[in-house]
Amino acid sequence: MKHPENTDVTSLMKAAQDNLWMHFTRHSSYEGAEVPMIVRGEGSYIYDVHGKRYLDGLAGLFVVQAGHGRSELAEAAAKQAQELAFFPLWSYAHPKAVELAQRLAAETPGDLNRVFFTTGGGEAVESAWKLAKQYFKLTGKPLKHKVISRQIAYHGTPQGALSITGIPAFKQMFEPLVPGSVRVPNTNHYRADEITGVPGMTPEQYGYWAAERVARAIEMEGPDTVAAVFVEPVQNAGGCFPPPPGYFQRLREICDEYDVLLVSDEVICAFGRLGTMFGGQKFDYVPDIITCAKGMTSGYSPIGAMIASDRLFEPFKNGTEMFAHGYTFGGHPVSSAVALANLDLFEREDLLGHVTRNEPVFRSTLERLRDLPIVGDVRGSGYFWGVELVKDKVTKETFDTEESERLIRGFLSGALYEAGLYCRADDRGDPVIQLAPPLICGPREFDEIESILRSVLKEAWSRL
Repeated sequence: MKHPENTDVTSLMKAAQDNLWMHFTRHSSYEGAEVPMIVRGEGSYIYDVHGKRYLDGLAGLFVVQAGHGRSELAEAAAKQAQELAFFPLWSYAHPKAVELAQRLAAETPGDLNRVFFTTGGGEAVESAWKLAKQYFKLTGKPLKHKVISRQIAYHGTPQGALSITGIPAFKQMFEPLVPGSVRVPNTNHYRADEITGVPGMTPEQYGYWAAERVARAIEMEGPDTVAAVFVEPVQNAGGCFPPPPGYFQRLREICDEYDVLLVSDEVICAFGRLGTMFGGQKFDYVPDIITCAKGMTSGYSPIGAMIASDRLFEPFKNGTEMFAHGYTFGGHPVSSAVALANLDLFEREDLLGHVTRNEPVFRSTLERLRDLPIVGDVRGSGYFWGVELVKDKVTKETFDTEESERLIRGFLSGALYEAGLYCRADDRGDPVIQLAPPLICGPREFDEIESILRSVLKEAWSRL
């Protein structure tokens, strides 16, 4: 077995080209170009292999809530690894998973008290759909198996979660997927006129209209066949669609009326991203299931969870029934210990309060970009924002496929990174720039983000 010494930068770069298969990556874009190599993080900043510093405007991938280089989280991992590095949760327990389950149950809304651990968000979504199917089989409604989700919504890459995902381009190469997934409109009020065909709806009117589309979908499919509705508090793909006022209250009523489970996919929105521990708390609704991951450990070790209401656990309490589902590394002792230390840090530094206090400042700083001709909309919540780019502010005309390719991949992604800002330029819906910095950021970092965005977006406009 060869063990090449990758201590020098040149051999490391070559190994990245020759051996590493990166995720969601066009490898052709690195022919004749370096693969960006991040070697260190400190606070809100990351450093590449050449020592250049970048503001982490995406918290890694909506993950590093407490910031980089937190020694207390590293120490929690090391301490636990020495004590008990691994044991599965298959008919056994270990203290850190138990403590973390209890801690999460205390933070969740309503009676969401049963915590099923996974290693990531896609697995949590997969687990929720499987639970929904089995729950209805056990409670005398065996036909209920379908799932309703929103257009352009991203829910993960496993076959079931990908089926729930509403981005056709991500799915077509892997079809046929799990059957039974149905799509409804999302909550993009900026595009409400074209989505509804009814001009001039207020946010409240649009929220009611969008929620009612879920009711129509349930009726069209047959209420006896629909098990769950999967929604994010703020939809990620497409560029941060917050819910219009009243949307989730009406959605909750609809789910109750048709006996359909409301699943809040909070893989991004939980653990302070919106200024609340769980995303649904920001918009005052109680789901039946929460799926979460990312920020639970601030990314210092992988973990995810499906958190279910006591009602959904009821059929599994007695007799011979079991949820025949699990993951080797679900609720890993080291990850559980890190999550507990991370939640301690949240309390000690009042990260939720920090986000809530600074949200208006972040919003107003980004709103300054509205004076640029290329900026059509600025939207989001907490520390989770999208800036939509347009060709014409008045008509809201967007870019065609070729222009979007040239703008997003050909220029913006590289130019923002080169200018010292790591963030996401995305065109899974209309072209947007997404921002979700670590929760420790404040006005100084917001100003830096705005300044870099302004100069790069001006350059982008001049190239069009």
